[in-house]
Amino acid sequence: MGSNTTPGIRLANILMTDGSAKAHTDSEQIPFSLSSLILPTASRNLSKTLSSLQRSTLSITNRLSSIHHDSLFTQEVACHYKLPLIANERCGSWYIPPELKVGSAYFKSTDGHQGQWSFSTRRLNLQVLDVVSQHEGCIIVDSTRRGKSMPDALSKTIPIWCAVINRLLFDQGSRSIGLNTPKSVVSPSEHSQVENRIDGFVEEAKLLNLDTSSLRQKLTKPLEPLWLTPDLPFPSLPPHPPYHPIICFTCSHRVHGAENSEDGYIQGAGDDSEGWSLALTPNLFWQHKDLLMSTPEEDLPSLIGTLLTSQKAETQVSATLIRPTDCIYLAPLDSVKQEEWDAIIVCDAKNPFQPSPATDSTAKGGTIPITRPRILHLPTPPGKLGSRALRNLLHLIPPFLASALESSSKPKILFSCATGKDLFVGAVLVALCLFFNDDGSLRQEGAGASSSIDKVFIRQRLAWITTSNPNANPSRETLQAVNSYLLRR
Repeated sequence: MGSNTTPGIRLANILMTDGSAKAHTDSEQIPFSLSSLILPTASRNLSKTLSSLQRSTLSITNRLSSIHHDSLFTQEVACHYKLPLIANERCGSWYIPPELKVGSAYFKSTDGHQGQWSFSTRRLNLQVLDVVSQHEGCIIVDSTRRGKSMPDALSKTIPIWCAVINRLLFDQGSRSIGLNTPKSVVSPSEHSQVENRIDGFVEEAKLLNLDTSSLRQKLTKPLEPLWLTPDLPFPSLPPHPPYHPIICFTCSHRVHGAENSEDGYIQGAGDDSEGWSLALTPNLFWQHKDLLMSTPEEDLPSLIGTLLTSQKAETQVSATLIRPTDCIYLAPLDSVKQEEWDAIIVCDAKNPFQPSPATDSTAKGGTIPITRPRILHLPTPPGKLGSRALRNLLHLIPPFLASALESSSKPKILFSCATGKDLFVGAVLVALCLFFNDDGSLRQEGAGASSSIDKVFIRQRLAWITTSNPNANPSRETLQAVNSYLLRR
C-alpha cells in the first residue's frame, strides 16, 4: 500500500544524539518558523544581544553626538535666513546653543494629531509675537523620532496657530488669512478637515478677551508658516515679503531603517529626554559640551550627577509678575528669597520656610501664620497626587490672601512650587478669579465674583498667567481642581 506522504515535508530523518536516525510519522511536521528552529536558550541569548545592541546604539554618548551634529545644521539655517531661533520645547532647546536661542515656544504635537486638531487656549505662545515683531520673523526648531519627516507640532499645530492669530488681528482680505500646511506631509483631505475647524478655534480665542490692539501694534503683516528639513531645499524668501515668515524647522534628518544602520546617528535624539538624560538639561549640556562628549559612557551618570549638584547651587530665577496685576508673582521654590515678599503661598510636599507660631484665628477652615512674610503652605506631593490634594486646599487661599492684601497698600505676593510650572498655577488662578477685575485692579473678595465665574472666565484669567509666564503649564488635573472649587462656590 503506497504512502501519500510528501517527501521533505511530512517525512524526514533527523539525527539522534546517539547517532541513530528517527523517522517522523505523518502527524509530525518540519518546523516552519525561525523561532522553532532555535533552541530556547539560544533564542533568549539572541534577544539579549539585540537588546544590548539597541541600548548601545541609543546610548547617551550617541544621543549627545547626534544632537551636536544636528545643531551645526541649525546654526547654518539661522545664518542663512538671519532670523532668530526659538526652541519648541521640550525638544528644541537641545539643538540651539544658548547664545543663539532667543526664546521658547510650547506647540504640542498632540494638538496636530489626526482628528485631534486644536488651538490651545492654555498655551497661547504669544511670546513668539514679541520675537517676530523685533526681527520680522523667526525659526522655530523641533525634531521628531525615527519614522516621520517632521513632528505634527510643526506641520499642523503651528499652521493652526498662525491661521487663528491672523484671523484675530487682520481683515479678511489680507494674505495668509487661510490655513497653510506642507503638502508633502498633510493630505488634501486632512487639510480640508482642519480648515473647517478654524472658525471654531477663532471663536474660542475671542472668548479669552485678549488685548488684540496691543498685539496689532506688534504685527504689521500676517504670519506665514514655511517648512524646512535637512532633506528639503531651503525655502526662498523675497527681500521684503508681505508676511512674517515663521520657518518651521525640523533639524534631524529622517532615518528610514533602524538606528544601528546609521553609524550611531539617532533621529530626534533630544526627544523625550526624561527617559535617557539622567536629568541633564540642554543648558547644562551646552555649558559642558566638550567634557560630556569626551567622557566614556560608563562615567557619564556620575559626571551628570556632579554637574546637576553644581548647577542647583548656582541657579537663580527671577520672579514673574502676572499682568495686568501689579502685585501677583510666580517663581519656582529654589529661587525664592523669603525676605523680599509680603506673602508667599507654597505648593509643595514640604514647607521650606519657618513661619512663626502666631496665627490668625479668623481664617476659614484653618489657621494662617502671621509672619513677615506671611506664609501659607499647601502640602501637595508632586504629580497627579498633588493636583488631587490641591483640590481640598484651595479654600484656604481666599482668607489668607484677604488678610495679606489688607496688611499693605502695595503688597508683593508670591506663589511658588517646586517645578515652577504646575501646582502654583492652580493656586494663583483662584486668586486672580476672586480678587481681581478685568483690568488687573483689586476688588473685594467675592464682590460680584461668584455669579460671574464660569469656565470661560477661568480661561480668561489663565490667559493672564500663560501670557505673562509662558513656562507655566498646568496639568489637566490641576485645572480640574480649580474648576471644581470655583464653580461650586
